[in-house]
Amino acid sequence: MIAIPYLTALTTYFSYGLLFAFGQIRDLFRKVLDWCRSNNLQGYAPICLGLEDFYVRRLYLRIQDCFGRPIASAPDAWFDVVERQSNDNNKTLKRTEKITRCLNLGSYNYLGFAAADEYCTPRAIETLKKFSPSTCSTRVDGGTLTLHNELEEFVAKFVGKPAAVVFGMGYVTNSAILPVLIGKGGLIISDSLNHNSIVNGARGSGATIRVFQHNTPSHLEEVLREQIAEGQPRTHRPWKKIIVVVEGIYSMEGELCKLPEIVAICKKYKAYTYLDEAHSIGAVGKSGRGVCELLGVDTADVDIMMGTFTKSFGSCGGYIAGSKELIQYLKYTCPAHLYATSISPPAAQQIISSIKVILGEDGSSRGAQKLACIRENSNFFRSELQKMGFEVLGDNDSPVMPIMLYNPAKIPAFSRECLKQNVAVVTVAFPATPLLLARARICISASHTKEDLVKALEVISRVGDLVGIKYFPAEPKKEHQE
Repeated sequence: MIAIPYLTALTTYFSYGLLFAFGQIRDLFRKVLDWCRSNNLQGYAPICLGLEDFYVRRLYLRIQDCFGRPIASAPDAWFDVVERQSNDNNKTLKRTEKITRCLNLGSYNYLGFAAADEYCTPRAIETLKKFSPSTCSTRVDGGTLTLHNELEEFVAKFVGKPAAVVFGMGYVTNSAILPVLIGKGGLIISDSLNHNSIVNGARGSGATIRVFQHNTPSHLEEVLREQIAEGQPRTHRPWKKIIVVVEGIYSMEGELCKLPEIVAICKKYKAYTYLDEAHSIGAVGKSGRGVCELLGVDTADVDIMMGTFTKSFGSCGGYIAGSKELIQYLKYTCPAHLYATSISPPAAQQIISSIKVILGEDGSSRGAQKLACIRENSNFFRSELQKMGFEVLGDNDSPVMPIMLYNPAKIPAFSRECLKQNVAVVTVAFPATPLLLARARICISASHTKEDLVKALEVISRVGDLVGIKYFPAEPKKEHQE
């Protein structure tokens, strides 16, 4: 749990309260004006009720220039940000012809494969010419190419599982798989900070859902014991199946999962382990094989391994890896496999090529260099931010590092000031995070040079002083001794 400074919590609550009060007053005047005007929609139910879109109208629209910024280049270490203007108090943003070259601290380009690569790009272009931009079909209706079978074999080998199945979208990999794995009479025990795709998949399954405190194995065991003792609601019959769902690296916290302890508890109580490695596969571990390799967990002890290709591999889609029986069952029953268009051939080739680079099968050592670079960059950047006095979440080796902002006024201030100094950052607030826990989420890449990181730190430090988000005293700089 994040310990929020008392004064910070108080001022944050006050700020949101003030925004809410003024928003309600404006809504009241709006209702009076609407009542006075002739209404051509009499008899229609409102599509959006006042409170349902209150946050969007009264808070989000005021700072929407900080989100969804268009770019005009590949999301490499540096990219071109398209500037936007508004003539109606930020309600409508219009793109301009002006482009600013900015240091990219927001993309999930962990290993630098999102830009042109000497090994991957020519092969993706060759595949585009040989096949097509799309299969225009599902996997079961002529949409399975030799590339897809090769990709599934590569993924299974890479993550250390007997078999794998790939899908065209990472979000759907969670939201469509969980309802197939478990249903009524089953129990899903989910980490309290799991991704929305997991939450939606769990809700759609019809299974009973219980939550344990974020990354707290002791509470997981407590919940498991209690639920096994009580059984199903009303009937108290034994659960048909229990699945514990966790993430390798939590995308809003930058925190590594306590996987060894969680796996041990799941084995003790005969519960299945479902591991989402969207942000950890390819990014951590000596050979990029994720948190199992990093934390010394045998992949045989993790029943279902999920991951995406949108981060470390510079492509799109997701995968599920597990036993051959499980993968065969998913191919026969999962709607994401049966009804969704298969991964684009060039995207599939990009994944295969990037895995070959990571494993050194391209004939070079670039993969090992990228893995060493992302680890060194991440640990250096996190350490320097902490020395400056920022409150930084997460663990060492994680390329995701949230900087806590808290107060709603500091969200746009931090984002806009960084952009003025050619550093593009991502800010995250409610409803993606709890109301009090707004943050800037920094994502480090292997493509960042030391000079890039030093420049970013200088800018963030200046902006941090200006905005007032250095919640801890900075460490004194050590003088160089000759």
